[in-house]
Amino acid sequence: MQATATYPNIDAVEIEVGEGTVIEESAVIMGLNGPATTIKIGDNCYIGKNVQIICDHFELGDYSKIHHNTNVHGYKPCVIGHNAWVGQYSIIDSIGGTTIGNNCGIGAHSQLWSHIKYGDTLEGCRFLSENSLTVGNDVWFVGHCIVSPITAEDKSMAMVGSVVTKNMEYNQIYAGSPARSLSEKIGPQFENVSLDEKMERMNIYVKEAGISEEKVKVVSNITEFNFDDEVSYFDVASRTYTKKRSTEEVKFMKYLLPEKGKFVPYE
Repeated sequence: MQATATYPNIDAVEIEVGEGTVIEESAVIMGLNGPATTIKIGDNCYIGKNVQIICDHFELGDYSKIHHNTNVHGYKPCVIGHNAWVGQYSIIDSIGGTTIGNNCGIGAHSQLWSHIKYGDTLEGCRFLSENSLTVGNDVWFVGHCIVSPITAEDKSMAMVGSVVTKNMEYNQIYAGSPARSLSEKIGPQFENVSLDEKMERMNIYVKEAGISEEKVKVVSNITEFNFDDEVSYFDVASRTYTKKRSTEEVKFMKYLLPEKGKFVPYE
């Protein structure tokens, strides 16, 4: 939807703000030198007080939160997926371009960088780099992390205070300065959970949340999806759901987040 009148603190040529999204009045969203070209913010998001998003192209997925005093800036696009959580006083730089996948957590006071430059190149400074920062799905930077322009593979994790200068491998846990993998000692971030266990847990969550089973149904395969009725189907195998924006669906998603279960719209 066009949201210029509703959100006067957004200055952009193309604006899309989803249903149920809250943007604090003190937040500023604009381009580097005036209006942004594209701002897309999904459903049921929250952008906190004094957040600054100064980027010509910015996208944020559904049910994502960017908390107070966070700064997002850069020349190239910054795209953040669904169910993101960005803690207070964080920095996300997209000078070299930044992509953050679904279900990612960025703890308070963290800094994610896509460039390394400042020294005088005329004088011979060798440290000039604008590389993309690519963060996969289910990645967690616990807090006070400093991250160079790297690739963080799915389900990787950096413990509090980590200084990440090299790529993070799939489902590995890192810590220290510079950060090194601790997974051989403490195990991975994620363990295997059977499909039956996931189905059992999700059906318990439906009952605990007081959700009508006529409006929300848990399934084990996307072949059970029906896009023509009013039921929201949640597939535990693919972690996707049929987004129908019903009151019960939104209530259930909010119940599941942030730690019980993370689902993204089926596309």
